[in-house]
Amino acid sequence: MDRAWKNVRSSIQKELGANIFNNWIVTLDYKNFESGKITFDVPSSFIANWIETNYGDLIIDLFNKEGLAADTLVFVNRGNKPLEEVLKNSQNKNANGRLDFPASGSSSSPDIQLPSSPLDKRFTFDRFVVGKPNELAHAAARRVAEGGPVTFNPLFLYGGVGLGKTHLMHAIAWQTKNRNPNARMLYLSAEQFMYRFVQALRFKDMHGFKELFRSVDMLMVDDVQFIAGKESTQDEFFHTFNALVEHGKQIVISGDRAPGEIDGLEDRIKSRLAWGLVVDLHPTDYELRLGILQSKVEVQSKLHPGIYIDTGILEFLAHRISSNVRVLEGSLTRLYAYASLVGRKVDIDMAQECLADILRISERKVTIDEIIRKVSDHYNLRMSDMISARRSRVIARPRQVAMFLAKTLTSKSLPEIGRRFGGRDHTTVIHAVKKIEDLKHKDLQIAEEVEILRRMLEA
Repeated sequence: MDRAWKNVRSSIQKELGANIFNNWIVTLDYKNFESGKITFDVPSSFIANWIETNYGDLIIDLFNKEGLAADTLVFVNRGNKPLEEVLKNSQNKNANGRLDFPASGSSSSPDIQLPSSPLDKRFTFDRFVVGKPNELAHAAARRVAEGGPVTFNPLFLYGGVGLGKTHLMHAIAWQTKNRNPNARMLYLSAEQFMYRFVQALRFKDMHGFKELFRSVDMLMVDDVQFIAGKESTQDEFFHTFNALVEHGKQIVISGDRAPGEIDGLEDRIKSRLAWGLVVDLHPTDYELRLGILQSKVEVQSKLHPGIYIDTGILEFLAHRISSNVRVLEGSLTRLYAYASLVGRKVDIDMAQECLADILRISERKVTIDEIIRKVSDHYNLRMSDMISARRSRVIARPRQVAMFLAKTLTSKSLPEIGRRFGGRDHTTVIHAVKKIEDLKHKDLQIAEEVEILRRMLEA
């Protein structure tokens, strides 16, 4: 039977992938097979219900393929033993008796963490290109990863898409693991936090849920804005946050905006998130984008030794693609792939041809967040004022200017623009656009301010 279970585990890993296997199947401790019933020890009823609901049919089917007439799964709760003990007792061991976690760990450093989202091996501090827009965030992340007493908790990283928030969080996790392989660390998105919370409610296993999230040394939650407006999830997140801080555990959070600017987030959570260090990852400047491309060329040139990309091409890409680092990196990867497949030299004509769609989209590179930030700075306001319900003239007019610029400089729809400005109706955006268009013809100062802001945003 041990051989049958070993074969079933191998088949599950191939069928579902290493991520699901390491997060869920590894927690199963096979006990016996009798009268069609397969019995497992599990760390909690929450995990048992999840596995049975999502993978139960597959497990039974694979046992049947091994020649065993299985029809039922039986789970025995181990009484919420520490997860380290659960994993040590698991049968997911290599020839040396060590645990194998190919998705998120390494052969030299076994992962004995809580069920966590997989870490990207590319996202380390060594591969993070530092420039003025992100140097503070990088320094803060390194300080957390070094361990020892940290004067700020939580660390809150925020910024637009593709600016490096997730990269830094993964880098913290990797360095923490290398420094202390036994660290109890949990990294997941806010959506996953909510999903596990809902499952715990559904299967009446809140004890297991609380035990899972409140027994860690470091909790890392990505895209916290996802729980905005979800009261029950926020309530549990609040209590989890307090419990970890009281016990001196480190928390790292990321979001697309500063805590005070996330609409739908409870004030008590905003206050907690602002307790520690709040760091903004600013949009990349030309020098940083060029540095990122140069670092990627070093990697790509090893994979494609026969392909040379001139510095002028990199400078062209750094100028033209400025909104998103992921798109920037993807454009370079595409150039190497194209040159490799068709055997063409990489010159400016080839780059424009190959990246025509990206370059076309990048012509409208300005984001609504950038517009709000620039307009707020210009009028000496807070970003939170721009999306607030306040209607005083000193705030309302800059807000209208920002809406006008969002309509003219981005491809976003009127309802989407309205939502980014505190959940306003699309008719409010229409009114703002018409108002600024009229004022531009009547008020020279307004016309100059709008033009200055437009040039700043398009620079």
